[in-house]
Order: sequence, then structure tokens, then C-alpha cells
Amino acid sequence: MEGIWQKFKGLMPEGLKDFPHYAEGPERYNLLRKNFVLIVCITAIIPLLLMAAINYYQYQSALKEEIVKPLSRLITSTKHSLELFLSERESTLRLLIRERTFEELSNQGRLNFIFQSLKAEFPEFVDLGLIDSSGLQRSYSGPYELKGKNYRDQDWFQEVQLRGVYVSDVFLGYRKFPHFVIAIKRDTVEGDFYVLRATIDTEKFNQLISTITLRPGSDIFLVDKEGILQTPSRHHGNVLEKIHFPVPPMSQEAVITSKKDKHGEHLMGYAYLRGVNFVLVLIKEPGEIMAGWFTLKSELLLVLVVSVAVILIVSFRATGLLVDRIREADQKREALYAEMEHTGKLASLGRLAAGVAHEINNPLAIINEKAGLVKDLVELSKEYQDREKLISQVDSILRSVNRCREITHRLLGFAKRMDVKVETIYLNELLQEVLGFLEKEAFHRNIKVNYNLAPDLAPIAHDRGQLQQVFLNIINNAFEAVEDGGNITISTKENETEPGVVEVAIADDGRGIHPDDLKHIFDPFYSKGKEQGTGLGLSISYGIVAKCGGDIRVESKLGKGSTFTVVLPQKCTMA
Repeated sequence: MEGIWQKFKGLMPEGLKDFPHYAEGPERYNLLRKNFVLIVCITAIIPLLLMAAINYYQYQSALKEEIVKPLSRLITSTKHSLELFLSERESTLRLLIRERTFEELSNQGRLNFIFQSLKAEFPEFVDLGLIDSSGLQRSYSGPYELKGKNYRDQDWFQEVQLRGVYVSDVFLGYRKFPHFVIAIKRDTVEGDFYVLRATIDTEKFNQLISTITLRPGSDIFLVDKEGILQTPSRHHGNVLEKIHFPVPPMSQEAVITSKKDKHGEHLMGYAYLRGVNFVLVLIKEPGEIMAGWFTLKSELLLVLVVSVAVILIVSFRATGLLVDRIREADQKREALYAEMEHTGKLASLGRLAAGVAHEINNPLAIINEKAGLVKDLVELSKEYQDREKLISQVDSILRSVNRCREITHRLLGFAKRMDVKVETIYLNELLQEVLGFLEKEAFHRNIKVNYNLAPDLAPIAHDRGQLQQVFLNIINNAFEAVEDGGNITISTKENETEPGVVEVAIADDGRGIHPDDLKHIFDPFYSKGKEQGTGLGLSISYGIVAKCGGDIRVESKLGKGSTFTVVLPQKCTMA
């Protein structure tokens, strides 16, 4: 056991390893409370968080399958359609500039014929022009007078010289309608070059995008890298207006993100078109599935917060109750230790009293014999002058000896036995014997003890020492309850309705017992006396009487006193 205790002490916090201090110190209970709360949080909150994370991930994956992937496919297919449109127009111009010589293209009649054939296949072509290396437009076919215009100083002309191909952003120009330009460069064997330039109406872009069926709250459009609209938008402006949110970062593949604005939270998908300065943007309203997703996030967070709060509240309350129970058990244990120590002291005192009584009885016997001898000698001597006075003094000595003998006899009777022994007991005599221990306190406090003893009370079979303890506890409580000058009445009688049962009533006119305390009066360690006691006296007394098949009844009124009635069977077999 010593080895186990040493190991257990090694696990305790430093400074709490001394057992009494550890049992009574408040820091132990604070530490227990913290540890219990921590254990509950670890075992309850962490699985809850894991479950919430798993549910969030699973629902997000399902949502991705339901919305994100179809939306990504839609953006990708639209992007490819727009790229195909631009690629076809660029390829057409590249074929023309390769298949036709500079002389053919610079011939105005021939260029008009080529443009009419081109427009018959691609109505979105607005005009077509040939520009030489000096930037001069040598020939032009279209609705405007642009032949002879020089583009040498324009940025697009410098760029097409470097790259070989140029696709402009959408602009109005002096044509006053949205369009963009495709220019293709061709080098000659002489080291010179020329450029075939075509203007394309953006209406075809609009038609390609408008074929996509969207909900009223959704939107799809093209912007350039500066955020200028290249096609009309339902909610973000018209062509060549600037959008009110940042242009998304570069990505050739479709990207789906969330976007929040004054209208709420939406899904935004985008992709950059290859080879041009265009970004395809699709903003989709949440719809029922996204609304369910946003609702789930809110509800999941709410449930998580409420669950954690409930777990914390319950853990704190349950831990508080548990620690209070532990503290109460520790206090009861300490009180029991104190009572055991007190009982041991009383047992030692009883043995000491028995030894003292035996030692005193021997000198008392000698004094009694010598005083009797003196009395006999004085009575035989007729001539002694103070004969009567001496005899009265000797009688006083003998009375004092008898009184001392009675005291030592009571001490021996109360302390001599520890084992249970059932014997015939006369309750009237036992009660007077017990009151003999308290007569001095009654005298000094002027407490009047009244007797109402049945003269023909039948004897009972019981253990004398245990009955002495029962009545001494109850009478002690009565003495404590009354003020100086109070009254205590002790009555005995046989029960009129139950033959073979006797009753002892101990009544006082003291302060009484509160009704709330009355139902706990026989509980162990429950004490409401003037002085702090162990609270075991009545509990032990009730246990002794109950083992014999008896009962203790209590009647009390605040300010008027209490009556304890001990009911005992005449025949009792103690275990």
C-alpha cells in the first residue's frame, strides 16, 4: 500500500502531495474542475468539430458536382465558341493575304469583289482594307471613305509589325458602333510587308453569348483586361463601360469563385480567351441549390456554436455538481475521521476512568472501614465528651464515601463494556443513572428536570451501554436547546395500542427545530447546534434503536421546544 500511495503522490501537482492539505485545499477542487471540463471538451467538442468539418466537406463536394462542374463546362464551351469565332475570322483573312497578291488586293475593283464574297459568308465583316508598309491604306472596301488614310503612327500598326497579327479591343471610333479590328501582316520576298485589315461587328459576339439561357439574376459578358465591357451586361453596364469589381486574375482554364455585392452572394466563373485581350465572365445567381448551400453554412455554424455552448454549460454545471459532491464527501470523510479520533479518545478516557474508579474504590473502602471503626469506638466509649459531634462528623464522612462509591460505580457501568450484551434493564433506573452525569450542569444552569416515570413500567431486554448512549445523546441535545432556567421533562409509559412496547419521551421548552431541518435531523453529519458538532449523535442513536426494531419520533415547534419519543420493544435481539 505504501508503494501505491507513493506512486499516486507522484502524479499529484507539486504542493498538493500532503494528503490532508490536498483533501481540504480549494486548489484541489479548482484543478479537478478544470480537468473535468477539459476532458469533457476533448471528448465532446472535438468529435463535434470533426463531424461538422466532414459534413461541410461532403456537402461542398456534392455542391461542386451539382453546380460548379456544370458551370465550369458552360464557361469552357462558351470560351471555345468565341475562340473558334475569332480563329475562323483570323484564318479567313490569313488565307486571303496568302492566296492573293499585293497587286490584286491593291486593285480597288478586285478588293470590292473579294469583300463582297467574304461578306456573303461572314456578314459580321464591316469593311476590308490593304495597308502598305508606310501605313498608307492603298485600297478600301466598305461603307466609309478611308482610302488614303495613314496609320503609321497608330499603336495597332506598330504591334502588327512586331507580332504579325493584331486583334483589337472593342471600340466605337468614328463608326459610332461597337466593333473590333483584325489585322494580318505578310512579308514579301523583297523584304517589305503589307497588312490586310478588317473591321468586325461585335453583334455576332452578342448573339453567341445570348444563346446561353440564364436566370434573370445571372449575367454573362466579355471584358478586356482593364475591366471595360466588350459586350452588354445585364447588371454591370453597357459596352465600353467599366465594371464595378476587379478583373479576375489570369487563367486560361475556367475558374469558379464566389462574389458578393449589394445584391447578395453569387457564383462567378471566368476564363481568358487565347490570343486576345478578352475575359469571359459568368455571374450566376445562387438559385435553390446555392441558397441551400448558404443556408447550410449558416445553420451549420449556428448548430456548431449552440452545441459547443450547450456542451460547455452542461460540462461546467455537471462538473460543478460533481466537484461539490467530492468536496462534500471529503468533508464527511474528515468529519468521520474526527469522530473516529474523538471516539478513540472517549474509549481511552473510559478505560482510564474505569482504572481510576478501581484505584479510588480501594482507598474509599479503607476510609469507610476506618470511619466505621472510629464510629463504633466512639459509640462504645460513654465517657467521651464530644461523642455526638464526632459521630455526626463520621456519618458525614461515610455519606461522602457512599457518594464517591456511587460515582465510581456509574463510571464503571458506563465504560466497562464494549461488546453488545443484552440484559434486563429497568428504564426508570437507567434514565436516573444517565441524568446523574448531568446533574451538576443542571444545577449550575438552573435547569429543572421533571420526572414523570411510570412506577410499574415493565423491564426490557437490551444492551445497557447502547441505551445509555442513546439517552445521553438525546438529553445532551435537550440541555443544549434550552436556555438557563429552562425545563426538561422525562416521561416513561407503556404503549396503549401496542402491547410489549415502551416509550420514553424527553421534552424541552427550548428554541425548537425549523421544519426544513426536521426532515434531515437523523442524517449523518447534519448539525444545527449552537456549537459545531459532528452531527453523528442522533444518527447513531437512531441506528441503535432501529436495529432493535424501535423508532425515534420528533415533534417540534420553533420557539416552543421539542419532544423526542424513543419507542422500544420489551424484547430486543441485538446483532
